[in-house]
Amino acid sequence: MANAYLILAAGLVCAAVGGELFVRGAVGLARAVRVSPGIIAATVAAFATSSPELTVAINAALAGAPEISFGDALGSNVVNVGLVLALALLIAPITARPSSIRRDFPVALLAPVVLAILLVDNRLSRLDGALLLAAFVAWLVAVTREAAGERSAAAAVLGESKPFRAVVESVIGLALLVAAGKLIVEGATEIARSFGLSEFAIGATVVAIGTSVPELATAIIARLRGHDEVGLGTVLGSNIFNGLMIVGTTAAIAPISVPLLQAAPALVLGVATVALSYPRRSGIVGRWRGGMLLAVYVVFVITALQAG
Repeated sequence: MANAYLILAAGLVCAAVGGELFVRGAVGLARAVRVSPGIIAATVAAFATSSPELTVAINAALAGAPEISFGDALGSNVVNVGLVLALALLIAPITARPSSIRRDFPVALLAPVVLAILLVDNRLSRLDGALLLAAFVAWLVAVTREAAGERSAAAAVLGESKPFRAVVESVIGLALLVAAGKLIVEGATEIARSFGLSEFAIGATVVAIGTSVPELATAIIARLRGHDEVGLGTVLGSNIFNGLMIVGTTAAIAPISVPLLQAAPALVLGVATVALSYPRRSGIVGRWRGGMLLAVYVVFVITALQAG
């Protein structure tokens, strides 16, 4: 059992370090080609911070345990808003751009609803996975087209652009993320079985927190440096990646069998956290919502463990 904890801890460390390096490298490369912060946040940075979930998804599906990936994706979405965004809001209020309110918030809000509808038969088939991937591609195309006209050399969160260094950081980060995926799946599976918890429950809690460490680092750094667009865009983009691309990829590799009642708390709270963080007409998300989001996250952890 001690080995399982060491393996899981090593995986979480690799996820945190690898995610941070990949974010730095990806942002540096994006800035070098004059990509706007909107594209960086919603696509490049979101993909980078969702890479731990993607590696977990692929490894779990290939290992015949896609439920871990599903729980990780849903749990990570609640963690992203209920914990990551909440902590950023407690530092200071966040201002959302009109494009984010119009495009990203609705998709992040609807993704859990779509998953619930597809899960009515307690199963996500390969066809369901294909539908989710198609929805993700449609969103990605919309983001790219809208943000393409906003190309700039504006400063991003992580310093000046150094292309060579960015490439090195990206490669090392990806290598660590691949290793993290394997370690997290191995350690989490053994722990889940020893405690009698379902693989979904352990994926929605322990694994979800570990793979959300990159989002946490990005959101906190962005808020401290006043780059609300990058922090908020990364969280929302990551949620969309998780709910559509990660779950879709997992189901396409291996159908997911999870009772809707078991997944319901994560799906409902996933909608609730995004709804609570929805900006006012002015685009401002007040600091007081951070406390509310943290309370929702605590409820999520309790219900996920009880369900397991």
